[in-house]
Amino acid sequence: MENGRWSLRVICFAFFFIITSSSAEFLIQQVTEYNSSYNPNANLGVTRELRTERPSSKIVTIGNFSVVMERFEPYESSVIEASGYKWRLILYVTGNKDDGGNNHVSLYVRIEDTESLPTGWEVNVDLKLFVFNARRGKYLTVTDEAVKRYNQGNREWGFGQLIPLSTFRNPNQGFIVQNTVSFGAEIFIIRPVGQQERVSFVSNPPDNVFTWRILRFSSLEDKIYYSSEFLVGDRFWRLGFNPKGEGEGRPHAIPIFLYAQGFRPNAVETSTWGAVNLRLRHQLGSNPKRASSAAWYSIQPGHREGVSNIILRKDLQDGYLVKDSIVFEAEMVRVSVTNIVPV
Repeated sequence: MENGRWSLRVICFAFFFIITSSSAEFLIQQVTEYNSSYNPNANLGVTRELRTERPSSKIVTIGNFSVVMERFEPYESSVIEASGYKWRLILYVTGNKDDGGNNHVSLYVRIEDTESLPTGWEVNVDLKLFVFNARRGKYLTVTDEAVKRYNQGNREWGFGQLIPLSTFRNPNQGFIVQNTVSFGAEIFIIRPVGQQERVSFVSNPPDNVFTWRILRFSSLEDKIYYSSEFLVGDRFWRLGFNPKGEGEGRPHAIPIFLYAQGFRPNAVETSTWGAVNLRLRHQLGSNPKRASSAAWYSIQPGHREGVSNIILRKDLQDGYLVKDSIVFEAEMVRVSVTNIVPV
């Protein structure tokens, strides 16, 4: 007898779990299906999720909903203005049968007063539609990835299968509370930009070699010394080094760094690509010490790239330090240039 009771409990629990899971599945999980509204070529996935924030364009609330909940004709809202255009919500509480809305609620947004728009007009919209869940205090948000292209041939867009009637009318779901329902819309106009930022790379730009001679090398202090600035591409640059060394090379090696500085007048100020060959000139022959680097330099002046060991101090006497002077060279082999151009 006890085993029979346990079997009955298990069966009842399983039945309750199936019913509960089925009724909650629509809200708890993000559901993906296909949008059938007016454009069979735009069957992108429809997503549904709950959010707390109210719709930004329009909310329609219907009290005494039971009076109209079986009606088939659409409810047309008052006109709303959004982003310079006029719109209405079109609601089918028993579904738009011409748009695959059987056994669903259907909701659309229609553009109004198009007679004043120029010939060939088109308005691109990122559209979100909403059903308020009073039980949760949140809005079921329905959208997809498709831009809605409103024009003379397509003045109305939305979702024929906004929400199943079986879910919408289920009292456990919370969409109809105290015989009241609410729907909403967000209408965001997508205005394509007319300009773009174009980044190009210039190899061996004009005046791309800079020479820096440092005099009285033996008397230099333990600090960073900087060259004068030079212009390559859209940006000013300079060299810098500490004669006593930096980082892993201190105090036995000589460093050299390239610093990005400010921009020329009227330049588009962005991160700048700089590829440079750094050299310590051999003043008695043709065997310079070389290093190279390439990086994006930030907008802020002072970003540097280079090496902490272009030569060991003990090797300076082999033709690199002559008459107490050394000579650095920077060859900018590639820089980026940014311009604002039409799309």
